Amino acid sequence: MTLPEHGRSTEDLLAEIARLKEADLPVRGGKVTAYVYDTGRPEVHEAAARGYFEMLEVNSLDPTAFPSIVEMEKQVVGAVAELLGGGHGIFTSGGTESIMLAVKAARDAAATRAPEMVVPVTAHPAFHKAAHYLGVKVVAVPVDLETYRVEPSAVEAAITGDTVLVVVSAPSYPQGVVDPVERVAAICAERGVLCHVDACVGGWLLPWLREAGARVPAFDLSVPGVTSISCDLHKFGYAPKGASVVLFRDPALRRKAYFASAAWPGYTIINATVQSSRSAGPLGGAWATMQALGRDGYVELGRRSLEAARRLREGIGAIDGLRVLGEPDSTLVAFGSTEVDVFVLADEARKLGWFLQPQLSYAGIPANIHITVTGATLAGVEAMLEVIAQSAEAARKRGPATLPDGLIDLIAGLDLDALDDATFAELAASVGVDLTSQAQPEMAVVNAVLDGLPADKREAVLLRFLSVIYS
Repeated sequence: MTLPEHGRSTEDLLAEIARLKEADLPVRGGKVTAYVYDTGRPEVHEAAARGYFEMLEVNSLDPTAFPSIVEMEKQVVGAVAELLGGGHGIFTSGGTESIMLAVKAARDAAATRAPEMVVPVTAHPAFHKAAHYLGVKVVAVPVDLETYRVEPSAVEAAITGDTVLVVVSAPSYPQGVVDPVERVAAICAERGVLCHVDACVGGWLLPWLREAGARVPAFDLSVPGVTSISCDLHKFGYAPKGASVVLFRDPALRRKAYFASAAWPGYTIINATVQSSRSAGPLGGAWATMQALGRDGYVELGRRSLEAARRLREGIGAIDGLRVLGEPDSTLVAFGSTEVDVFVLADEARKLGWFLQPQLSYAGIPANIHITVTGATLAGVEAMLEVIAQSAEAARKRGPATLPDGLIDLIAGLDLDALDDATFAELAASVGVDLTSQAQPEMAVVNAVLDGLPADKREAVLLRFLSVIYS
């Protein structure tokens, strides 16, 4: 970008933003089944935007300077605590930061110098990210390949004297199932180990599904042995992005998540989150969304999501060659196939204007398609099923993504650090992947390549993709 010599008008800037967004996936209407959460109620989104804007320039760095953020955060965190069994919380920028703080608190509360964290293979990568940043070793344990829930016996066998935290999910994102929280938490209590429930996706969903009639297992701070829980409000709380809460059973454990420094001559540094200066806009947006919907609004969205997920599971099961993976406890649905290439299916659906999220195979779990069902899905669920059926048939006719012989072995053997970004972009282009285009690409070949690589090589390739895209 070249900085303009003179300032531009608001109208000109908005027109430019509209142009830049032309290739973006739509954030409303239910045709994008990941990344965005839509109530289908424009007035709620308007309230959230107004609340966000009103708090946009308020700096959450110093709550004594802006007492509005203290009162607003206490209300938001209090509502989450009331729904999830109590506790003492922190408002954060998202699930990754909530998880980061939970891991930091567990690490700092422990006596060991070699901290370990036991996580299911289905746990969100944010735990691996937190472990990487905080110097904690990840000990991954398997899940049952029929139910996709973690095995409590595997968790118990993995706990050592250096274990500072055990993680379970409610639900895990990939297949939408709730781990056996009560059994794992009981093991943790007996062994004297902290237990975190990652309810980032389900914390502000499962209670409303329960009120709407679903059978939801116990998973929150009311369960003995659970010591912390994370809950994103920018998912099924339908707040603007940048809104999550982490709750701790004990206020002393919450204090371990804080950071303070007096080792300089400047202003006082005391942070409840990873960030220091941060806009209170997301807090204002979350507060406004929760106030605009209220309990009855969330129950109704839960009811609609539950009905849409039921229809979706039944409809997918009736499509030749497709099957739902596991028995989801939430409104997250994953389906796979042994007859059609799910990566090609996803590309075919995108041609029809729908984004269905591909998931790679891992730890014995096959490659599949993930769908997040929100409050807006019910109105279009039959159309979605028609698209899935058409895309499955088109994928069957096309056949699986084809890769040049030896490509996987070639990439697996490459020293990617020895390639500059331009050379990597040329390598991608040689298999039909243009990393310089702003158009929505076909991804079946890319996903097929990634799916054929071990996890460490997948990560290396993805880092290079990111580097090229932003070059």
